[in-house]
Formats: sequence, structure tokens, C-alpha cells
Amino acid sequence: MTISKQQILDAYWFRHACKEFDERRISDEDFACILETARLSPSSFGLEPWKFLVIQNPEIRERLKANAWGGQRQIPTASHMIVSLIRNSRMMRYDSYYVQNLMRNVQQFPEDIIALRTSILEKFQRQDFDLMASPRHFNDWSMKQTYIALGNMMTTAAMLGIDSCPIEGFDQKAVNDVLAETIGLDLQDWGVSYMLTLGYRKHEPGRAKTRQPLEQVVDWYF
Repeated sequence: MTISKQQILDAYWFRHACKEFDERRISDEDFACILETARLSPSSFGLEPWKFLVIQNPEIRERLKANAWGGQRQIPTASHMIVSLIRNSRMMRYDSYYVQNLMRNVQQFPEDIIALRTSILEKFQRQDFDLMASPRHFNDWSMKQTYIALGNMMTTAAMLGIDSCPIEGFDQKAVNDVLAETIGLDLQDWGVSYMLTLGYRKHEPGRAKTRQPLEQVVDWYF
């Protein structure tokens, strides 16, 4: 199927940060499509530094809501809620078991290519982006990549006529602790990146979408 440029732009005009959802539920087929676009999203060196938790349990949602000032109406009313995790620094090092196993058993590179990519990744992490300076540097690098998946999920949802709201307004430590207590999240390996609520809007947006003109955000050099 060919998608027109206008259909793509219509989805972007449709999407807004939905503040409250109605009672309708996203179909299993549509939600699976949204998750698949997250799974297929690109990441630096293809290292997939993420995991996506689908939180449907109302008690867990209520505890997350208590620590999320930015999602008071969205979290309880959303058809589906996703919490995106990042793999923490010790999992994302060039020499970690996770990275080496991914290259060997998922990406299926031969051993000589694994050795080459490992040396390139080490230089990138130690020198080019100075990620070894602190765990925070590593985690910020991983977190930026999870936002690629976020954008893809929201765009896919909009093209399916589904609303969404990304949520960063929360106490990160408290949310990490809630997930450790409720689902046994290992905070040595994982941390929360963002939340995403999905469903169908209860109200139309209060005002039209606003953006700066293209000429103010794009410079061309020939």
C-alpha cells in the first residue's frame, strides 16, 4: 500500500498530547502494530538499549500516578500504558555480556566482525562521546535512543487514529522504586526513561496546533 504525503502530514496534525481518554479500548491488532514499530526502531550500533513495559494493572498504575504530576488524568483513563526502560551503563558497555551476546546471537555477526565492531564501539564510548566519564553519560546516551521508539509509536498511533500522550512529568527515582517493588525491576540493570499513554481522546484539543514557521527552524547551506 502506498501512503500519500498528505496522509503522513494529516497524522502529524492529528496527534496532540491527549490529556484524558474515553472508555474505548485499542484493539489487540492495533496495539501489536504500535509495539512492533517500537521493536523495529533504530538505535546506535543497533544495541536496542530498551525494554517496554505494558502496564495494565490498575494498582500499579495508581502507584505510578501518585508519583507522576504530568499524568494525573492520562494514566487512569488510558486504554494502554507503556513504561519505557533503558539498560543501565553496565549493560551498555562495549565489553558487557549483553552487548557481546547481542552481536553474536541476535545480529549474528561472525567473530572477526564482532572483534572489529567491539573495538569501534570502545573508541566511540571512551573517546568520541566520552561515555565512560560517568554512568549518567551512558544513561543519557541510551535514553536518547529510546525516544526514537517513542516518536515512532506516537506516529504509528496517530496514523491508526489513536491518541497518545508522552509523560516525562514524574519523580524518576520514585517511579523506579515503584517498579522495583511491584514487578521486581532490577535497578542495577534498568531505569525508567518515559511513560506513554494511549487511547482515544475524550475531548478535542482546546486550541489549534502551533509551531514555528519552517524557515525559522531550518537553515540551508550550499
